[in-house]
Amino acid sequence: MSGEGELIRLVKPRALPAGTMTVEANEAERAALAGRFGVTAIHKLVAEVAFDTKDEAVRASGQRSATIAPPCAVTQDDFVYAVDEPLTLRFVPAGSSAELAPDEEVELDSEDLDEIEYEGEVFDLGEAIAQTLALAIDPYREGPGADAARKAAGITSDEDQPPSGPLAEALAALKGKDA
Repeated sequence: MSGEGELIRLVKPRALPAGTMTVEANEAERAALAGRFGVTAIHKLVAEVAFDTKDEAVRASGQRSATIAPPCAVTQDDFVYAVDEPLTLRFVPAGSSAELAPDEEVELDSEDLDEIEYEGEVFDLGEAIAQTLALAIDPYREGPGADAARKAAGITSDEDQPPSGPLAEALAALKGKDA
């Protein structure tokens, strides 16, 4: 991670903060991230992170909380929801991950899944937190007015519709013969 994002929080693995580190995005950072993630606004983004080390890896774990205002997937009206999730990231120096042959099978455990390589003397914790938020945003989430908008437009669910098409007609014809 290069430290060239909207939420830059550089951490030196050789001088990790003691206790818990709080990363809180300011208004400009939240606005830039909202633009990047295609949502109307991010009203809050805070992460509480504690560090520990094993070999050359730095494990950052804690909690990430955000309040997001995306447009509804149906009405395009903005609505607000909160995302509060645990956070576990593992930062490793570039090149320290094992090189694998192209056809080699590998079993991953939970520590391998969020492994982030970094180059140089620092890693960007802020960018990693921003990326976890991006994964938590549901682009198809519906707001509170979605059902009413569908009903007003005459759109019903697939479950409310009788089957249609050639196969449905053939089955209906067969059903009629049985009666």
